[in-house]
Amino acid sequence: MKFVLIHGAATDSRVWDEPARALRAAGNDVLAPDRPQSGDLDTEVAFLAPMCVDAMVVGVSGGATLGLEVAARGIRLRGALLHEPAAGSLAPGLLSHVAEGLERDGVRGFGKALYGDGWNTSFTRATEATVRREFAMFGAFEPAPLSVAPQSISITVGSASPPSRFASTQALAAFLGARWSVLDGTGHAAHLDNALTPAAIERLTGSASEPLSHQPSQ
Repeated sequence: MKFVLIHGAATDSRVWDEPARALRAAGNDVLAPDRPQSGDLDTEVAFLAPMCVDAMVVGVSGGATLGLEVAARGIRLRGALLHEPAAGSLAPGLLSHVAEGLERDGVRGFGKALYGDGWNTSFTRATEATVRREFAMFGAFEPAPLSVAPQSISITVGSASPPSRFASTQALAAFLGARWSVLDGTGHAAHLDNALTPAAIERLTGSASEPLSHQPSQ
C-alpha cells in the first residue's frame, strides 16, 4: 500500500522516521515529504495533492488538518488516518495554550506546548516567522465537507489527551460523518510516541466508533 505521512507545524519529515521505517518494513511504499510550510493552505494542498492520489494519508496535528483539506478537495484517496486535527469553530480555544507557548518562548515554547516533552528543536528547521505563518494558517482553518466517502476517513484522539481534544475530535467526526477512535498509549504527538504502528493503522482504518450526531455549540 502507498502511504503519505504529513507533518505539522514546528516539525519536518524527520518526525516520521520511526513510523516510516516500520511501514516500509511491512512492505509498504512510504512518502514523508517536507512541506513548503508556506502558511498558505492552497500552496500546501497543491504540493501534497499529487502524492496523495490513491494513497492512505496519515497526519498528526497540522498534518492531520492538511489531510482533512486534501480529503475535501476532490483528490482520490484510498483513505486517511488523521490524529487530532484542528476543528476550527467547532472547538474554539483549542490551541490557546499553544499560542501562549509561542509568545512566551518562540519555536521552543510552541513545540513543547503542542507536542509535549517528546518534541525538541531537532525535529524542525523552521524559524519563528515560519511557525507563526503556519500557526496562523491552521488557526484560520475551517473544516469543509468531505469529497471522499466519509467511512474512508478515521479521526483519532490520544488516550492521554485532555478532554478538550476528545470533544474536538467527536465534534469534527460528527460534522463530517467520519469515524473516530481512541489511539492508545499517546497524546497529541502520536508519531513521536511510536503509536502509529502498521498494526494500529490497519486496525483504526478498518474499524472505529460510530459517528456521533453533531451537537451545535451552546
